[in-house]
Amino acid sequence: MDNAEKLQDVSDEIKNETPDEVQSQAELSNQDQPEAEEKQKEEVTEEAEEISAEVKPEEVAAEEKSEEAEEEKKEEAADQPIAEEKKSTAGDTNAEEEDHPGDEHEEDEHDEELDFDHATKEEIISKIREIKNEENIRSLDRVLKAIKPRFDELYEISKNEALQKFVSEGNEADAFEYHGDEIDKEFFALYGQLRSKRNKHYKDLESQKESNLKKKENLLEQLREIVDGEESSNSINSVRELQQEWKKTGPVPGAQNKTLWANYNALLDRYYDNRSIYFELKDLDRKKNLKLKEELCEKAEALNEMEDMKTAIIQLNELHEEYKHIGPVPKENQEPLWQRFKAASDAIYAKRKDYFEELKVEFEANLVKKNELIQKVTEFTKFNSDRITEWNGKTKELLEIQKQWEAIGGVPRDKAKETNKAFWNSFKGFFANKNQFFKELESKRDENLKKKEELISKAEGLKDSEEWNSTADKFKHLQAQWKEIGPVPEKVRNETYKRFKAACDHFFNKRREQNQEQFKAYEDNLQLKLKVCDQLEAAGSGDDVNLDDLYDLIDSYTSIGFVPKNAIKKIRNRFDKVKEIILSNEAIHEDDRTDLRNHISMGRLKNTPGGEQKLHRKEHSIKRKISSIENDIATWNTNMEFFADSATADKLKADMQDKIDKAESELEELKSQLAAISAQN
Repeated sequence: MDNAEKLQDVSDEIKNETPDEVQSQAELSNQDQPEAEEKQKEEVTEEAEEISAEVKPEEVAAEEKSEEAEEEKKEEAADQPIAEEKKSTAGDTNAEEEDHPGDEHEEDEHDEELDFDHATKEEIISKIREIKNEENIRSLDRVLKAIKPRFDELYEISKNEALQKFVSEGNEADAFEYHGDEIDKEFFALYGQLRSKRNKHYKDLESQKESNLKKKENLLEQLREIVDGEESSNSINSVRELQQEWKKTGPVPGAQNKTLWANYNALLDRYYDNRSIYFELKDLDRKKNLKLKEELCEKAEALNEMEDMKTAIIQLNELHEEYKHIGPVPKENQEPLWQRFKAASDAIYAKRKDYFEELKVEFEANLVKKNELIQKVTEFTKFNSDRITEWNGKTKELLEIQKQWEAIGGVPRDKAKETNKAFWNSFKGFFANKNQFFKELESKRDENLKKKEELISKAEGLKDSEEWNSTADKFKHLQAQWKEIGPVPEKVRNETYKRFKAACDHFFNKRREQNQEQFKAYEDNLQLKLKVCDQLEAAGSGDDVNLDDLYDLIDSYTSIGFVPKNAIKKIRNRFDKVKEIILSNEAIHEDDRTDLRNHISMGRLKNTPGGEQKLHRKEHSIKRKISSIENDIATWNTNMEFFADSATADKLKADMQDKIDKAESELEELKSQLAAISAQN
């Protein structure tokens, strides 16, 4: 092998020696940190992304031009102590380790791709399944940080909905436990596995770095012995072997990285300077670098034909990174080559600018839509009602707005945090008010439970009394009080009612056993009612119906007392059959049929236990409905006077008149029922 080939081999060894362990600050910032520091790290990353700009070709050009001066400095420092050589090469090491604009652009592009602000649980779980075998830890870490906040948000929404349902079913909020659905369980399991995988990777990486540090320090000592020793025929081979070993050794801790590289480069510079071959190697390197940079120019020019602008920018940033680290080229080729590479880059950046301008317009339009929804949601925080149905109705409306919100795309980054905070604060505020309502409702039910428990105690104290008449009145009074008290908590409702009913049944069953004569009267009542039913069927099935006779017979039926318990269903079915025969008789006018039906209904109601009170409540209810409908009719009639004469107004008038007619029909029916109640008093 001649000297030229040896020089070429040594040059290849030097240029192919890529300092893998020289990691940029951007890479180090992506390493895993403890949980307590994650939030701070994300804020710093966001700030860095906003400050970052496009790759500035001028910086690379200036750096390349300055390399010639760097080479001169190295030559002058060749015979100086190693401490001085470290200083002279510090600039080169720093240049290798500083953050590059391409990194910042790459992070920018990934941020745009990893947008999970509106993702569903199904989309998120699909994504985490997709990356569960991902070996690129930085890519894995970026996805985990992007999806976790959105999934936590969806988990809280599901939890709140489950809580609302739990409370609405009568349960206590404090007893609520939420375990999530199958997607939640799968997500947290996969997330934990991937986070453990990520943490283990970085822990192993740090351990390996410490091992690599010791190995490289040993290599430096060996190299220093060669440089300071006497020249021999085997020294070049020894240096080559050390270079290969150095290259194979992985990264070291960042704090020691610069010093190692400074010492390593200084020792190599001294070695080649002492042997008067440094400039020959440099010339060979520049020719090789020229070829490599020409290939990068061709690749950059080809990117202009790509349709996917995001991918083109990412690849261009990678080309810039390669271009910067290749090293200097012959002086006569330096400027033309750089201008060619810069022109290809500028063409891509121009397209990128147009793309982001379009995206900016879309984001601004989305911001307007989201601000409109924020105004709507803000009104929900002012809602208040004492009715569960109204709260549930408002909840459905709010969840519909939430769907609209999630269907809208992204907004400008500087407005995203403020916009999301405004929407979700109002959203959560509504549910906080709803929770408070149900807490107060539960408090009222607890009060009702205490009242009913007092009635149960009284009933259980009276159930063995043998003062049949007076005790029966007391039980009826307790039953009336029971019905007037509102609902109790759902979980004790059946148990509470069963206890009260058991006490009442116990007394009345004993009373029935002691009053056989009374049962005889019930049997007589049954026969009387059957007889009246026969008379009603005969009077109401002919062509000539006497309404007065029918009313008298109906009143006679309702005035007859109780029948045996086992015959209640039988006599009721018999009377219902007769009632249908009468009401289906075409000889009876429709208005008379309606009055007759109402009279029968009210008479039957009166004849039930507590009938007087039921009639009284029914009367008040009908009067309220009549008053409400009359007010509505008056309002609608007034509104019709304001309609102008037009095709549209005529349509509105017709619709309004239809509503008035239906209301008046309902009003007549209610008045008929009210008259039937009055007839029973």
